[in-house]
Amino acid sequence: MFSIYILTHNEEIDIAGCIESALLSDDVVVVDSLSSDRTIDIAKGYPVRIVQHEFESHGKQRTWMLQSVPVSHDWVYILEADERMTPELFQECLDLIQHPHHDAYYVAERVIFMGHWIRHSTQYPRYQLRLFRKDKVWFTDYGHTEREVINGTTGFIKETYPHYTCGKGMSRWIEKHNRYSTNEAIETLRQLATGRVAWKALFLGESEVERRRALKDLSLRLPFRPLIRFVYMYFFLGGWLDGRAGFTWCMLQAFYEYLILLKVWEMQHLPIQPPQLGEMPSNEASASL
Repeated sequence: MFSIYILTHNEEIDIAGCIESALLSDDVVVVDSLSSDRTIDIAKGYPVRIVQHEFESHGKQRTWMLQSVPVSHDWVYILEADERMTPELFQECLDLIQHPHHDAYYVAERVIFMGHWIRHSTQYPRYQLRLFRKDKVWFTDYGHTEREVINGTTGFIKETYPHYTCGKGMSRWIEKHNRYSTNEAIETLRQLATGRVAWKALFLGESEVERRRALKDLSLRLPFRPLIRFVYMYFFLGGWLDGRAGFTWCMLQAFYEYLILLKVWEMQHLPIQPPQLGEMPSNEASASL
């Protein structure tokens, strides 16, 4: 068996469905970033443990969780509130940890948006680290989100998990990505000043994760990024095959890129002190490159 962590912040819309999907495990822990809505009240209605910790950043929150919140099993799985565990995925995870060949495993997400699976423009299969030995992984910050550091080898799980993005409405998505864009702008300036494009990983990377991250670093240096991102996602990745939901998704991602560029310009030309990286609390995922 493995334990399941659920990360939350103001997730009253999604938390019940997430917990119910996670109860396949006998050890579920809700790690909450001091929610101000009904998230905790709803979670208390289920046989789960609840801990709260003030949010600093995505990487620090996850690392604190792994180091400070004890669980019943050596293997853990991380869920965010708008994600779901499935019986098929749960069984594959159980099978893997019986005779593990690696210390951590990536799982591909299926982005559900406007009631449809965005199969093409989300770069499916797009992998996230989810299942791992608790003592082998910690996290650092990157832009608005986090990146894992793994002391061991990694593998890939065949089953996928649904990610119900934008389930709280378009206004929430815009508000959330307005916050995210500030941290992405800070990371963009840092990467342009100190980073480089990993060309070998871009073309010859051993995994989707390695190639995607190299593509992200390249995209920071391209002119007309919002337009390029829309063309890339809608035409080259086949977002047009995802119908109206796919068109809307691609437009929103291009808009997000434009917000980042505006924040970069603002930080370079206006006397505004940007917040520290990871300042705003939110555990919701986005679909950046």
